Amino acid sequence: MRQTYGYIRVSTREQNEARQLDALYKAGVEEKRIYMDKQSGKDFDRQGYQQLLHRLRRGDTLFVKSIDRLGRNDNEILEQWRLITKEKQAAIVVLDMPLLDTRQDRDLTGTLISDIVLQLLSYVAQTEREFIRQRQREGITAAKARGVRFGREAIPVPADFLEVRARWAEGELNSRQAAALLKVSQNTFLKWEHMLRLQKEK
Repeated sequence: MRQTYGYIRVSTREQNEARQLDALYKAGVEEKRIYMDKQSGKDFDRQGYQQLLHRLRRGDTLFVKSIDRLGRNDNEILEQWRLITKEKQAAIVVLDMPLLDTRQDRDLTGTLISDIVLQLLSYVAQTEREFIRQRQREGITAAKARGVRFGREAIPVPADFLEVRARWAEGELNSRQAAALLKVSQNTFLKWEHMLRLQKEK
């Protein structure tokens, strides 16, 4: 017997799932067949989602409020879409976008449109991310040309560095002790020592 399921994800414990629940109820999904996770979408090792996948059978239908409930980016969304519709042979209905509906009572054209729309949405999202990264690179390049510096400001080398370094070189201090005397991290002390050594080698 074909079953209808719903899936809800909210990214933090504080977020309210009422909006997604209301949409699933209106679509006719029974409360006992709604699975929910209250955590981020950084991976799919989530109890509710894994239980849902275990229950899904061929011919079942999964309702979600929006496509981003399936993943955090286009690659994950496409992978989950493929897993559910191809491997599980279940249907997906995205309530916020009626074109994304793969139920078996739709004709071949309707199913084809769903796949095309999904691919198009993923392409647009990926293109927008690349465009944002390009604008960021261009902005950084322009800012550097104006003399703007990025990253943490370098810690000035203290006047007693050479004295402390000499004690370290003679084995009187280890690098952690030397760093503590200079009131910097061990990594910073070793970086200064490395820079000094490189200068001497030139």
